[in-house]
Amino acid sequence: MIDWAPLFTAFSLGLLSSAHCVGMCGGIMGALTMAIPADARQRRFQLLLTYNLGRIGSYTLMGVLLGAFAGALSGWAGETWLRMVAGVLLIAMGLYLADWWRGLIYLERVGRYLWAYLQPLGKPLMPVNSLPKAALLGVIWGWLPCGLVYTALAYAAAQANIGQAGGVMLAFGLGTLPAVLATGFVARKLAGLLQARGVRIGFAVLIIFFGIWTMMGGGPGHDHHQPEAENTPPHQHSAPAGEQLHHHH
Repeated sequence: MIDWAPLFTAFSLGLLSSAHCVGMCGGIMGALTMAIPADARQRRFQLLLTYNLGRIGSYTLMGVLLGAFAGALSGWAGETWLRMVAGVLLIAMGLYLADWWRGLIYLERVGRYLWAYLQPLGKPLMPVNSLPKAALLGVIWGWLPCGLVYTALAYAAAQANIGQAGGVMLAFGLGTLPAVLATGFVARKLAGLLQARGVRIGFAVLIIFFGIWTMMGGGPGHDHHQPEAENTPPHQHSAPAGEQLHHHH
């Protein structure tokens, strides 16, 4: 059965912090369409959408891989630690978005070692003038070092389940879509809204709340052990219930 709460949280995280995504990917989005005439709007949109689907595909793959690893760890009481790490990173992300603490930048620096090997792979794909090139570039760019993505990955890992972790990263990626796909007047309005101080503070506080909620056990992993607990009592009580029914007859 699908647990919708983590998916909603992940989608909200992507949506509420998508201004950060525009800042990180704005340059590549411009370079992506430089080979397409400005009046070919449909073609530009197709390339942008394909690129972003490739990027979201990478996020989902990360979630599946990390979910498999976290699932193996959960058998050794790692699940509580995963939930705590996810909560701490959500709080750090909220502080980062509110510009109250920039410690998450140090986490991004860790990923730059991997990015140094991946970034050159995207250069032969430029200029992007076909959908396969756009998709492949998106797949590569999905691994761009980003504290926001790492936060979502920690939250996905806390699910300790391959399908749910992949779903969390898919939901997170879909949450970033509106801001990065918006163009022209809509993009300016959306960027202005997301960058407004009051709006950012409100979003940051909400994400911090998600982090505290996760650490207190209200987030991912809080009910993973419930089925086991629930499966044992019926086994214990089934015999007496049967005997009681038998005695009535």
